[in-house]
Amino acid sequence: MSGWIGVDLDGTLAKYTGWNGPSRDFNHIGEPIPEMAKRVHDWINRGIEVRIFTARASVPEYIPPIRLWLEKNFGEKAALIGITNVKDFGMKELWDDLSIRVIHNTGRPCCTIK
Repeated sequence: MSGWIGVDLDGTLAKYTGWNGPSRDFNHIGEPIPEMAKRVHDWINRGIEVRIFTARASVPEYIPPIRLWLEKNFGEKAALIGITNVKDFGMKELWDDLSIRVIHNTGRPCCTIK
């Protein structure tokens, strides 16, 4: 598989209970969600590019705490994980707790919406 997989941070890769405001450290980012963290590890082990796809990355000062969180939770593999808030033509998948998937070229949701 070429291209990259986007993984949302808050509520997808890290537990999220609400915005705690900006911080210069990583303690305001929740604990990893085990099932998603394992998936990210597996993708990296298979040579698949993974990027954290988060609105936090729209503020440059919020990126260093994300990098620290990745280093704490992914060790040396953290260096292989990008951080962005921008889609490009290389993105193949997006894993996000807020997304609603639609059927290609129809605009209709794939599942029942709450």
